[in-house]
Amino acid sequence: MASENLTRDEARSRASFLSTDSYDIRLDLTTDERTFLTETTLRFSSTEARPTFVDLIAPSVEEIELNGELLSDPASRFDGARVQLPTLAEGENTVRILATGRYMNTGEGLHRFVDPVDDEVYLYSQFEVSDARRMFACFEQPDLKASFALTVTAPAHWRVISNAPTPAPSPAGEGIATWAFDPTERISTYLVALIAGNYQGGTGEITTRDGRTVPMGVFARASLAEHVDAQNVIDVTKAGIDFYEEAFDQDFPFRKYDQVFVPEYNMGAMENPGAITYVEAYVFRSEVSDAVRERRDLTILHELAHMWFGDLVTMRWWDDLWLNESFAEYASTLASAEVTRWNDSWTTFALSEKGWAYQQDQLPSTHPIVADMVDFEAVETNFDGITYAKGASVLRQLVAYVGRDEFFAGVRAYFAKHAWGNTELSDLLVELEATSGRDLSSWAELWLQRAGVNTLRPLIERDDEGTVTHFAIAQSAPEEHRTLRPHRLQVGGFSLRDGALVRTETVELDVDGELTEVPALTGKRADLWLVNDGDLAYAKVRLDPQSLAVAMEHLRDLDDSLARTLLWSAAWDMVRDGELPSGRFQQLVLAHLTGEESSSVVRTLLQQLETVAGPYAAVDQRELRTETAATAVWELAEAAAAGSDEQLQLVESFARLARSEAHRHTLEGLLGGTVVLPGREIDTDLRWKLVISLAVLGGIDAAGIDEQLAADDTQSGRKHALTARAALPTEVSKAKAWRRTVEKDTLANESITAVIQGFRRVTDETLLAPYRQRYFDVISTVWAERSNEIATRLVGGYFPHSYGGQGVLDAADAWLADAEEAPFGLRRIIIEGRDTVARQEKVRAADLP
Repeated sequence: MASENLTRDEARSRASFLSTDSYDIRLDLTTDERTFLTETTLRFSSTEARPTFVDLIAPSVEEIELNGELLSDPASRFDGARVQLPTLAEGENTVRILATGRYMNTGEGLHRFVDPVDDEVYLYSQFEVSDARRMFACFEQPDLKASFALTVTAPAHWRVISNAPTPAPSPAGEGIATWAFDPTERISTYLVALIAGNYQGGTGEITTRDGRTVPMGVFARASLAEHVDAQNVIDVTKAGIDFYEEAFDQDFPFRKYDQVFVPEYNMGAMENPGAITYVEAYVFRSEVSDAVRERRDLTILHELAHMWFGDLVTMRWWDDLWLNESFAEYASTLASAEVTRWNDSWTTFALSEKGWAYQQDQLPSTHPIVADMVDFEAVETNFDGITYAKGASVLRQLVAYVGRDEFFAGVRAYFAKHAWGNTELSDLLVELEATSGRDLSSWAELWLQRAGVNTLRPLIERDDEGTVTHFAIAQSAPEEHRTLRPHRLQVGGFSLRDGALVRTETVELDVDGELTEVPALTGKRADLWLVNDGDLAYAKVRLDPQSLAVAMEHLRDLDDSLARTLLWSAAWDMVRDGELPSGRFQQLVLAHLTGEESSSVVRTLLQQLETVAGPYAAVDQRELRTETAATAVWELAEAAAAGSDEQLQLVESFARLARSEAHRHTLEGLLGGTVVLPGREIDTDLRWKLVISLAVLGGIDAAGIDEQLAADDTQSGRKHALTARAALPTEVSKAKAWRRTVEKDTLANESITAVIQGFRRVTDETLLAPYRQRYFDVISTVWAERSNEIATRLVGGYFPHSYGGQGVLDAADAWLADAEEAPFGLRRIIIEGRDTVARQEKVRAADLP
């Protein structure tokens, strides 16, 4: 309903006369399986005697009391999203609202999950952006901070976790107990947390810079607890706290730090102060690649950085979401590179995070880093590669521009001035300008308040001996976003020496405008020139023809991992822009993949290989290209070191690529034990990956999937089985998948995605053709009737990318023309999906003949 969508103007108006003091929240979680009782007492001040409203999404409101007076007919004051209050008193006010809340299975609000292993119930909250109001009545906006005291009644054997330290429970009946938490520090509503259930794990403690002992816990469901690596999580956290306290000159702000892996989680993690929640995929019950382990450690550091950026100092409104996310992304990568074993984190960042940013920034939906968040619906769409990865990339450029010492001096002043408060862009710029001595208004305008990515292209003239006679860098911008920006960067020259490609020339300079001359390179020689060597700038980079030819032949001979990654990135971007045939990129990956030592780089390159062999390949070549890639990857897996990280990633990629009868037999052999790779155990999760790939190829039926599930009847096993059943190559399986997710509303969030993933896995695209028009016919209804999270999963997941082509472009154009008044979030998914298919068509047209 319309009143759920709080606007920025409404929030500003409310904040102009209200200031919040405290919340007392009483929750009874013992009522029934669908609902809980929630009672909120909210103390606040008003500078005006005027009506206002409190945010609450709930089935019903039973009582509303304002300043000691019980208001009659509470139902008439509640529209399902807002509780209307009569005229407030000038000065202090107290409102108490008793309501019935509803548990969710969408990952929004207070999520309820029953573990199939032991029937234990698990709850967790997820409130960002605007779902605290699903658990308690509140002023749902980040600038009305307050302290929160929770009192929770729940089964006595549960562990109950919130932002404040967990108190000893008091008996409240047979098998029931009550936990009365002390008030929190002053935080925003979206940061309040409740995690409750039979969570188990490990504990520890760390000592902060000011000598405080901070207790820590690392927990997961009881059935997963044996796989929780609590000490590793605590060790990474301790290293991060030490690093951030020194870098920010601010002691760790909170009294304890619990980290909980929760089921059916929508995101990677959430920075609730002292009560971090993570997706359960970060509990490793089977062997995973170092790329996944690095990602988990980076996520730990990202959420930890939020204790300062976001929790201690919070954006005033969601326009400045980047003040949270970009800083956390930058700070966590810096910490990962300097205080963990992942000392090549900037290499991972260059290929993964910046790749995400470049892709997002070239979509029609791109937006400035400081976005125009007019309401909650706009905010929900902008947790993307711009807010996270581009923002972090631009911050790295800013550090190079003003100097690291000056940058962190400004950050320290910012924290000292605004601790426990709310800020916006100007508050940060004031401090950075003071410490750097630079006027950053123009920089902020070009980098933070305008959208788009620039392309930097070297213009090189050489004499007959290869000596540079003229070197310049041309900068361009897309037609839709014609901003040219200043870039502080380095140009590297690499030469072949005894079979190795080594850096022999370096020059650092400022690039600005359409053309920047580089006279320092006149008279220099190199076999390969790389603009943005060191990756300080945020820009797409091109290679001159000679450098591209050298890279194609000698990429594995370059001993600098970051420089190699930048060459990979440049080649990939050329593919996406139709300047390098995808077939050549496929050859490049297969020739040089084994020269990479970084697990994260290998992971990204294998994903790109699967893309160029599949959706980016010309239609008449796709089957052969995919089969060729699968065969080559399997041969690399057979040659890989026994039990190695590379071997694991290659086997997983082979399973995704497998197409032929021979591939099917290999998968069957791996599953049955007749095909063996040295040192490689086919553990539980790898077994499911093989099963799903066999399902795609018709190598296993529903009964076979049921047999596999009987051996792993866990939450993970059930999700894998949903994927496998939906992947079966029959019209019946696809129809059942569509019906269970689109036409029925019973599955939880992760289960919906599991079905969609199987539905999309096909070798015969005619199986999906009937759903193209059906998709466009139903998406408006889906968006109107499902929660934001579920609607986004369904509309985004079922968009017909993989069986695209002109027909999809035409269908998308027709829908967009007919649905001009559709919600922005829905239109954005269709616009982005259409652009993805259009890019596929462009890349296919440039493919090898």
